[in-house]
This record gives sequence, structure tokens and C-alpha cells, in this order.
Amino acid sequence: MLMRMEHIRNFVIIAHIDSGKSTLADRLLEITGTVPMRSMQPQYLDRLDLERERGITIKMAPVRMHYAFEGKEYVMNLIDTPGHSDFSYEVSRALNAVEGAVLLIDGTKGIQAQTLSNLRAAQKAGLVIIPAVNKIDLALPQIDRIAEATAELLGVPKETVLRVSAKTGAGVAELLAAVIEKIPPPKLEAKPRALIFDSLYDDHKGIIANIRVFGGSFVAEEMRFMANGITFKPKEVGYFSPSLKVAPKIEAGEIGYIATGLKEPSLVKIGDTVILTRASAGVEPLAGYREPGPVVFISFYPDGVTKYDDLKRAFEKLRLNDAALSFEPDSNEALGRGLKVGFLGQLHFEITSSRLEREYGLQFLTSFPSIAYRVQEKGQQFVIKQPQDFPDKPEKVWEPIVNLEMLTPQNYLSAVVNLQNVFDIEVAEVKNFGENLLIEAKMPLRELIRDFDDRLKSASQGYASFTYELEGEREAEVEKLEILVVEEVVPALTRIVPKKDLEREGRQTVERLKELLPKEQFTQAIQAKSQGRIIARETIPALKKKLGDFGKNGGDRTRKMKLWKKQQRGKEKLESMARVDISPEVFREILKK
Repeated sequence: MLMRMEHIRNFVIIAHIDSGKSTLADRLLEITGTVPMRSMQPQYLDRLDLERERGITIKMAPVRMHYAFEGKEYVMNLIDTPGHSDFSYEVSRALNAVEGAVLLIDGTKGIQAQTLSNLRAAQKAGLVIIPAVNKIDLALPQIDRIAEATAELLGVPKETVLRVSAKTGAGVAELLAAVIEKIPPPKLEAKPRALIFDSLYDDHKGIIANIRVFGGSFVAEEMRFMANGITFKPKEVGYFSPSLKVAPKIEAGEIGYIATGLKEPSLVKIGDTVILTRASAGVEPLAGYREPGPVVFISFYPDGVTKYDDLKRAFEKLRLNDAALSFEPDSNEALGRGLKVGFLGQLHFEITSSRLEREYGLQFLTSFPSIAYRVQEKGQQFVIKQPQDFPDKPEKVWEPIVNLEMLTPQNYLSAVVNLQNVFDIEVAEVKNFGENLLIEAKMPLRELIRDFDDRLKSASQGYASFTYELEGEREAEVEKLEILVVEEVVPALTRIVPKKDLEREGRQTVERLKELLPKEQFTQAIQAKSQGRIIARETIPALKKKLGDFGKNGGDRTRKMKLWKKQQRGKEKLESMARVDISPEVFREILKK
């Protein structure tokens, strides 16, 4: 067993988005012969069509490779990870399953914001770091400077920073050699236990748990989840090659999967410890993971042929391999039953929405994005997630803020700092960081979930990058904005808005509704209200109705006046009973970004 352990290497590739992680993984699969050349396709480990279309990794992807080096056969367990800050929780789970990390630096842009964030997480997990600068095939003059900056960041000699081309394969064999020589083999534990670091759903095999075994051997015999005490007899165990490959057992130090046969998603919890029922005495659970806290809340309502139960079941399945998803029942007077869903950021929301459409064929509407506020009213403090629950005149309001790090070339500093005029950003410090500048700042989370990412890219022509983490709270100057149609509040259009933006947001919404709502037999007043006062108003006039044809000369004037007065009385009665039902189509248009 000891010799077997000595020939195992578990590692991840971490980097900023668009640095070439997936392409490097392709070359590793080719060089190790894991995937035949005739079967290769770009971004092979990115299994979702959405990942290939966007050119980004959304889900971590494990794969087991065999590689002969200096006369010995090694088992190389690789986990490719996402690079966007919204999916940093995916990265954190992967780091707990390995002993080393390849830190991949983009040779065209150098060290970027998420590079720093992922590096800090890997160092905190105690991993051995192997730095590599990618895209040397472009023969760029800055490659040497980027290698020097990387060496300085890690405190290592410049010669230890590898240079590779994920596109051509240059330097990749040397990278594999460094992984074998520098990353230590797994440590052997005495008692059998394994960590669930991811999961997915299969119609035939049930929930498939991705595991890292820390001690013992796992075969298809009765097992137990330590968090809930559920016991089960797996259908099979095996490895990722990279498709599922059945094996007699998964041994200590290895990464593989368990096909649990369970069909209920709530039974399998990412971060749980799996043990063998026959050898459970005295086994302690592994540390697991810190639960991710959702920061953006958006309601989903079924639309078209989609039913509420379809939507709920799809979210349950998505949560199997996206532990950051959280949801609870919600309802809307016009759209019916739905789900209030918590996300880690705007991209997380966009990816999840696309997966619901593509993988499950669902149709749905979504609400305005919102965040959680802490509110004090009558001396009591409570957390508000639903805008319609926000009090009209709270005593105090606190909002979540984030620590923001932006890396930008020096010639874009002015344009990036000028974003303070658009967003509520407080720049704390600007530091030299090689050829770039590191801008440390704070900003409210509500500002970040606007179009900050796009505006930063525009200001820097795509060269600046950012990463963030929740820092705490601060008092906020925000109010509840309500929209009334014929003096009735439309809860789905209620949102929390900074005081400085109230009138603009209110005006834009009532003008848009005036364009979208059809005319009725009565006048429709559309109003925006905050703290009991009307801040914007538009009116849709009533449909005009002809009085009828009374002959060539228009008929008797007395008869016309009687009919007109009768219509007026009918209109007044109709207006007193008026209620406008806003159609899903109008909601769909008004809720568009």
C-alpha cells in the first residue's frame, strides 16, 4: 500500500478566467494518453455546452491520468477548476481534495485579480504551488517580466517559474515532471473515510458522489453518511477517466466516485464524510467546508408549459453539484408560486438560468435582483431579503459591503478610478504590482451586482480584472420604492434603491409601464412611491367610446347628452371598481435588465 501511495499525485490547476486552464488540461490528457487523439475536442473536461460557448469553466472537473516517468508508473489525479470569482467556492472544495496546485499565469496579461485570490486560498490550504506562465507560443516580450513578477510574488527563484504553451504543448512534459517531483504523495490514514467534494445526478445510478479517500479502501459495500446517518449500498465505485469507469475499489489517497443509487437530492451533502458501516467505530468526520453565503436573491416563477414542481425539482438536481445554490418557496400575485433563490453573484445567476433552460428545458420569469439588508425598527433588528418586507421608515439600515481588489495597467488608472463617479466605491490604497497597479477599495454589494464587471472592462479595454469578498456591513442610505397601478401596489416591482437614485428609478419604471400596459375603459394612474410620497406619475387615458350614429344631422342633442352622462356614470363606477392585472408578458419586459 505504501508504494501505491508513493505513486499518486493529486493536484489542481488554478488561474484567473481566460488564462488557458482548460486548454492546458487538454494537453495533459493528450500527453498522458488518457484520451485518444481521435476523440479529443477543445475544452474536453468542460462537459457543459454552456462552458464551451462562453469559453469558461463553470464546474470543477476531476480526471484520473496514468503517466510513466523515469521508469515508474504514476497515477495523476487532476481537478480543473473555474476561474471567475463567483465560483471561488468550487475552487475551495477542490483544494481540500489535493496536495498541490499548478498556478497558471496568462502570458498576455500577467498576474490578475483572481490569480491572487486563488493563490491565497491554495497557500492557506497548505498546498505545494507550481507556477507556470502560459502562452509562450505568442513570443511576447513581456513573458520574462511576468515570470519575474510571479517569482517575486511566490518568493522563489525566477528559474523555478515554468513556461508553457497550452496551445502547442510546449513545456507541458516539464510541467508534469515538476508535479511528480515537487508535489508530495498523499498521507495515509489508519481509518477508512472519504470526503465528498462534489456530486451530480444520474437517472440510472442515482446521486453520484465525487470523493477523495483519506484512509482505507472503498468497495461497493454498505456505507454511511456521517452528517445525517443515512446508510446505503452503492451500485458501483470507480474513477473519472474522464468518463465514469467502474473499478473494484478506490484506495487511500485516490480520487473517485460512488454511485449511491439514492434518488433524493437532499440526502447527499457536499462536504460530508463517507464511512464504511462495518468499520465505523471511532471514525471522526473530516473538516468539510464552510457553507457559502448567497449574496444575491432573485425569484423564479414558472412560465409557459413549465410547472412549479418542474422548477423545484430542477433546482434540487442543480444543487447536487452546486452547493452554493439556496432556495425557498415564494409567491407573486400575478405570477403564482415560485422560488426565492440565493446566488454568489451575477454570473452565478446567469449560468444557473442558462442551465435551467438548456438542461431541463424550463421556461420561467425572474424578479429584480435584491440583497439582504439588516434593519432596525422600534428598537428591534431583523434581516430583510424580500423588498416588499422592507419597512417604510426604518430607524437604521445596514447593507453588506465587499473588499474589492482591482488589478489594472497603469495607463488605465484614471479611467478605472473614475468609476467612483458611477459606483459608490471608496478607494483605500493604490499599490505598485509589477507593471500593474493593485487598487484596494470597498463598495456596497448592491453596487457590485449592477453592471460593474462590464463597466470595468470598458474603462480598461478589457485589461483590468477584479476579485472581491464580503467584508461586513455599514449603514446605508436606501429606501423602498413601490410601484402602484390604479392605486394598488405591485409587490413584484418593489425594490430597495439608494436615496440618490429614487426619482430616476421611479420615473423610468412608470414611463416604461405606460408604454407596456394596454388601455382600459378607465383611466390608469401609474405612480412611484417612497416613504408615503409620490415621486413620479404617469397616466394612461381611458379608451374613447363613440356615442353612436344618430342620423345625418347627428340626432337630437338632448339624447346625446343623456347618453354621454350615462356613460360618464358607468365610467366612474368602473373606475371605482378598477383593478389592473399585469400580464406575465408585461412583467417579462419590465424586469429585463
